[in-house]
Amino acid sequence: MRSITDTVKHLLIINAIMFVGTLMIGDGQLFYKWFALYFPKNELFQPWQIITHMFMHGNVQHILFNMLALWMFGTAVEQIFGKKKFIFFYISAGLGAALLQLGYYYFKFYSGLDLLVEAGFDSSQIMEVLSSSYNIYDTRWANVLNQDQLESFVGVFNSSMVGASGAIMGILVAFGMLFPESKLMLIFLPIPVKAKYFIPGIIALDLFSALSGVSVFSPNNTAYVAHLGGALTGFLMMYFWKKNQFDNYRWH
Repeated sequence: MRSITDTVKHLLIINAIMFVGTLMIGDGQLFYKWFALYFPKNELFQPWQIITHMFMHGNVQHILFNMLALWMFGTAVEQIFGKKKFIFFYISAGLGAALLQLGYYYFKFYSGLDLLVEAGFDSSQIMEVLSSSYNIYDTRWANVLNQDQLESFVGVFNSSMVGASGAIMGILVAFGMLFPESKLMLIFLPIPVKAKYFIPGIIALDLFSALSGVSVFSPNNTAYVAHLGGALTGFLMMYFWKKNQFDNYRWH
């Protein structure tokens, strides 16, 4: 059984504490209001959520899957990086994931808002209606936005994001670039595939789901754009470090 490196162990503990806190404090929603990442136009948004959402999870399956991946791949990557560089990489990938997802949300939200304003609705009144109660909207908006646009517009405003998946996607990319010949397999598809093919395949599935809206292996509410953001951030950091003689920049 693979031993757990120090930083990975601490991350596992923090995630476990946050999950237990979510279950035990308040009605189960208090931790979400404090620490999940809300759309910045929503009054529930707080700046610290950009970090804290990485340590929140929606259910037992969510945290178990992410923590298993963190242990399996993070341990190997930390052994190469060292503690400081690993935590920097992990948090950076998580931030990259969050920023790309928020950018995607902003695009979807303002696409709807611009159409409503062009149709004669006042933007401040629109925001007031959206802020008045969860998932409430002016029925007249349906005369301007089609059903998909309306659901997207209101849904983005009320969205919240939790999970370590973006950071872990960055770790997966690092693992694939450090150990390209390692053989991996899906739990439900036990066919060994080299990491240099397996991990790009996972990223390609996320890209397909982000573009099509069709979930392949993940729940329908998965933030696929965040996965792509974490993977992209991880790749860019690995590319830069490798180009600049990675071993000479190891942090202890």
